Amino acid sequence: MEKYVIGLDYGTDSCRAVITDVATGSEVASSVQHYPRWAEGKYCDPQRNQYRQHPLDYTETLEASVRDALAKAPAGVAAGVVGIAFDTTGSTPVLTDAQGVPLALLPEFAENPNAMFVLWKDHTAIAEAAEINALAKTGETDYTAYEGGIYSSEWVWAKVLRLLRADAGIRKAAYSWVEHCDWIPALLTGNTRPETLLRSRCAAGHKAMWHPSWNGLPPERFFTQLDPLLAGFRAHLFTDAYPSDRPAGKLTEEWADRLGLSTHVTVAVGAFDCHMGAVGAQITPGAIVRVIGTSTCDIMVSAYEEIGNRLIPGICGQVDGSVIPGMIGLEAGQSAFGDIYAWFRRVLEFPVTRLIAQSQLLTDSVKRQLIDETVDNILPVLSEEAAKTPVSESAVVAVDWMNGRRTPDANQLLKGTITGLTLGSTAPAIFRALVEATAFGSKAIIDRFIENGIEIREVIGIGGISLKSPFVMQTLADVLGMPIKVSKAEQACAAGAAMFAAVAAGAYAKVEEAQKAMGQGFAATYIPDASRHEIYEQLYKKYMEAGKASEKWL
Repeated sequence: MEKYVIGLDYGTDSCRAVITDVATGSEVASSVQHYPRWAEGKYCDPQRNQYRQHPLDYTETLEASVRDALAKAPAGVAAGVVGIAFDTTGSTPVLTDAQGVPLALLPEFAENPNAMFVLWKDHTAIAEAAEINALAKTGETDYTAYEGGIYSSEWVWAKVLRLLRADAGIRKAAYSWVEHCDWIPALLTGNTRPETLLRSRCAAGHKAMWHPSWNGLPPERFFTQLDPLLAGFRAHLFTDAYPSDRPAGKLTEEWADRLGLSTHVTVAVGAFDCHMGAVGAQITPGAIVRVIGTSTCDIMVSAYEEIGNRLIPGICGQVDGSVIPGMIGLEAGQSAFGDIYAWFRRVLEFPVTRLIAQSQLLTDSVKRQLIDETVDNILPVLSEEAAKTPVSESAVVAVDWMNGRRTPDANQLLKGTITGLTLGSTAPAIFRALVEATAFGSKAIIDRFIENGIEIREVIGIGGISLKSPFVMQTLADVLGMPIKVSKAEQACAAGAAMFAAVAAGAYAKVEEAQKAMGQGFAATYIPDASRHEIYEQLYKKYMEAGKASEKWL
């Protein structure tokens, strides 16, 4: 019987299930299901940077996407599925009871945003992150050392503390916490107790201050000194964390029935989307994989002998086995990338959506069609016109911190800026500056790695923007002065999850073998233009100067 695996990719907006042939890596069938409550804007408050997701959005779309993908697949595929693996956004934690049940699944908290998963881009815990950073620098051990030396409001402990402080009812009910990438495998294998479920090495090391040198998580005294509200949480958590080639268990009868699979299916330990995406993009030492979407996540792997005892400051962590077991995984990223383009589109679409909707000259049906057509074409037309705008040292310069800065040197209080505007500045020119800003932010990350002795020989792009926006990708290549290869896999994160599922199920002995057999290669390569790169070197200096100025305005 032919063997298949299922890679599940939980993104910001939807769940994607991809059924993959174990022998070739070819896609058999797939399905994308959007989170229904999230799509309605429930439980979120963008003005407060609050972004929450209900656990039912995750379980309902899991069931629907797997069922739909199996329905599209040839007969007999379901019986041949041997493994399933999950990647999720992160850090996206939730508070739980003693059985590991997310509090939002209890009747009394069903509509309470503080009982739900706190999405990666929720920035309500800025103050708590600052307290963690201050405390970490006062003791003999800096527990943020392997996370770039700066703890972020996007990460689990800051978020947990914010929830406990904000809500007395939640505070009384909370026993422990779990990351989204750990909860789904735990749920499907029936091992949800916080003390026994298998925790992701990726999530623990990059976001929870976990490291073997201090026996896992920081000691209890660190957390109680931070705030007595955290007393007891460490005892309800974990000491060990596992790479994603490790089986978490087998599907329970309940979930085998719900998904249309068998109880023989192996469930792998979960991880974050970008880390599995890097594996799906066939990452190797010397390559940096850029997962380019609403934000970016930049992933590298390094041999032990290359990185040695060095600690790279200002990144999102260096963790043994967080990407490929047997190597150090390195993470960085930008808090906003595609989100910046979407923001500019929203600014420009305001008169379209407001004025056309009020017009007395058109029928309601025509209004809706005209609005939808116009809004859908804003970014493609802007890209086309911006590409015609000459690169100039006197151009508009923007700084890409509209959602704060993730790396290098996390600071979520920072704001974006646009400088050099004149009465002659056009929408395409401003859009080009925003695209260049995201490329400059990318360069700052790559420069940080290189300055710390990490060799970068190639750049690999994955994600929607890398496949759909030649203008953005060419600009990025021109700014970096490096060729950029684009992975052929449209769902690279799900493809990486499928590779881990294959290893966990025993089809391959290690991840590198699965990459070689199941990798899909590359769709395109963007070659930098030398003349534009020379100009961008000067514009990058202006970008850095503008960034320093904006930091002083805090």
